[in-house]
Amino acid sequence: MLSYQHGFHAGNRADVLKHAVLHTLFGAYRKAEKPLLYVETHSGRGRYDLKGPQARKGGEADDGILSMTGGKAPKPLQPWVSFVEQEGIQNYPGSPAHAQKLLPEKSRYILFEKHPAEYEALSKAMAGDDRIQIRKADGYGSALKLSPRTGEQMVCLVDPSYETARDIDALALWTPKALKRWPRATLILWLPLFRDGREAEFGEYLTTLDECFVAGARWPVDAVKETALEGSAMVVYRAPPETREPCLNIASALQSWWSDKPLGG
Repeated sequence: MLSYQHGFHAGNRADVLKHAVLHTLFGAYRKAEKPLLYVETHSGRGRYDLKGPQARKGGEADDGILSMTGGKAPKPLQPWVSFVEQEGIQNYPGSPAHAQKLLPEKSRYILFEKHPAEYEALSKAMAGDDRIQIRKADGYGSALKLSPRTGEQMVCLVDPSYETARDIDALALWTPKALKRWPRATLILWLPLFRDGREAEFGEYLTTLDECFVAGARWPVDAVKETALEGSAMVVYRAPPETREPCLNIASALQSWWSDKPLGG
């Protein structure tokens, strides 16, 4: 599927949890002694203008990051929100930009993005950084051909669109292959929490594959509101031990923060 463009959803509630958790994980790896290989299977544009036409069409960031700026964020979210404010709302960092800014200087990056417009925008956003390779290819099949170099620690983020049920099926097949191919890598999966609960069995399956933690939060949605999502989760395999509690604290804080803030209310 090549219809999905994250610019229409950038900065929304799902992004808030995802990026706050990534900020914590990347902050821990910043102190790593080993060089890093960072891989993304579905990279998007890299950076987004939250005041631009795509983001303003649905205004999803209003219920997400824009509701937390200016000192309003729950305490566990404040480091990430400060990072976003420093980068700028019109230069909102997606996951590739988070990694570029926060991972160690000697990191190596391979970013996959198949959508033509997103690939071009990503290439522009990451231009001038010779540590970064951007490949216009299917992230699932292409990533599994990669191997970290001797002495490298590998970190891989998987963040598909979940436009159709096939996305869940594809990730269910891909994840055990990836865990086996990279037995010491950190693998980070973003998982939407749907109103109809279609992801529940899949989420339970993921937790059986290897040592991991799940940081997730839900938000209230008006019964008549047209949205498929009511939450977001990050499944993190082989994370640095010190990141587990901060990531779970982020999820817990968001669960409380959103409990009296219906989406679009």
